[in-house]
Amino acid sequence: MPTVTAGDTRVHYTRAGTGPALVLVHGTGSAGAGLTWGRLVHRFADRHTVITPDLSGAGRTADGGGPLTVEGLADQVAAVIEHAGAGTADVLGFSLGAPVAAAVAASRPALVRRLVMVAGWTRTDADEYMRNLFTLLRRLGDLDADAFGRLLTMTGFSRGFLDAIGRQGVEELVSNVPPTPGTLRHVDLDARVDIGPLLPLVRARTLVVGCAQDATVPVARSRELHAAIPGSAYAEIDAGHVAFFEKPDEFVKLVRDFVQAP
Repeated sequence: MPTVTAGDTRVHYTRAGTGPALVLVHGTGSAGAGLTWGRLVHRFADRHTVITPDLSGAGRTADGGGPLTVEGLADQVAAVIEHAGAGTADVLGFSLGAPVAAAVAASRPALVRRLVMVAGWTRTDADEYMRNLFTLLRRLGDLDADAFGRLLTMTGFSRGFLDAIGRQGVEELVSNVPPTPGTLRHVDLDARVDIGPLLPLVRARTLVVGCAQDATVPVARSRELHAAIPGSAYAEIDAGHVAFFEKPDEFVKLVRDFVQAP
């Protein structure tokens, strides 16, 4: 696994496939890129060089362990793009990765050809539901690991999807998101996101994807994100927060069509 240093962080990333670079930026969780994108990399690698960094707090990436910032994580993604020799890349960010991807596009426009933001938002403290959700997750992380995993699972997937995979499938999902120190650092940053000042600086052609049944980031927040980025396109998937688990074919087609359009 290649690595690159960004500030005080040794960032690990993977690459697969050949073709124009597509960087996939994961969201909250210490398992990082492997768990988030493991089912999708091969779906893009036939036409792209797919690059999947582990951000601070996730995977094998190592840093000093302090509080995270969107700008600091964006620097890590930018360092990976440069180290991988990707030139100008298409950058897709999911959940917490969406504001990080936007920060890369705003601060390093020469590195980002097209930007895709999935289940993203602009500012946490403007939404009382999200502020309270992340506050509750932080407290549960210190008190009850099982409850933490169950709340993330309940808010991460639609009710129809959870019923469809059944009890065993749900229990497996609960165990996938333990409240590790890295995950709790992500949740702490979730509660502090504010990328409003960066959005007018985004020049890359942008697609914002909202998730109609999202119980983590209400779809209205994705619609607001779209409205805040001049010239951006918007699409919606009728699924929960982790839409690419629930409707992978629809998700892959949506991303492919956007990044391959003239």
